[in-house]
Amino acid sequence: MWRSHPVISGHMARRLDYSARYPLHTTKELYAALSSRDYWDARMAEMRKYSPGNEVGSLTAGDGGIEVVLHHILPRDMLPEIAQAVMRKDMIITRKESYSPFDAEETTGKYSASIPAGPGSLGGTIRLFPTDTGCTMRFSTEAKVFIPMVGPRLEQLMLVNLVDLFRAEAEFTVQWLDEHHPTS
Repeated sequence: MWRSHPVISGHMARRLDYSARYPLHTTKELYAALSSRDYWDARMAEMRKYSPGNEVGSLTAGDGGIEVVLHHILPRDMLPEIAQAVMRKDMIITRKESYSPFDAEETTGKYSASIPAGPGSLGGTIRLFPTDTGCTMRFSTEAKVFIPMVGPRLEQLMLVNLVDLFRAEAEFTVQWLDEHHPTS
């Protein structure tokens, strides 16, 4: 007899670590950028080169730390076929990042990305710490898609695209820091 409740596959979530390195810039400079509405607005404008709908939903920065909400809209026709099979309309991603109050030794944070009625989860932790040459921001991510058969392929796709996104955001951030905190 067939049962009508959903099947949740028993596979493990996929994990990814990504480090964005900022030589010649301090954790304080990077944290100041993350606290700045100008930085986030400029970053979203840059990200519109990759997908048209990118905007800052909100930014709160103060003694308690930083919280930012970003909205990314990916048109369905820009999605890979396997994702189009699951998503019936444009993908609206809400991304939240939060950071602890600044600490020169290590600032910690967390982030998540969600889609309405999305069949999975994506999120992780962020560490900002100094290095001999500057500073590094490390993202530790976990992706899980609760769809039998295609779930693991979609998770892999999410992580591959996430690396591209992190890389593009890091390149933008280096340019921003170079302009606002010249090192020479």
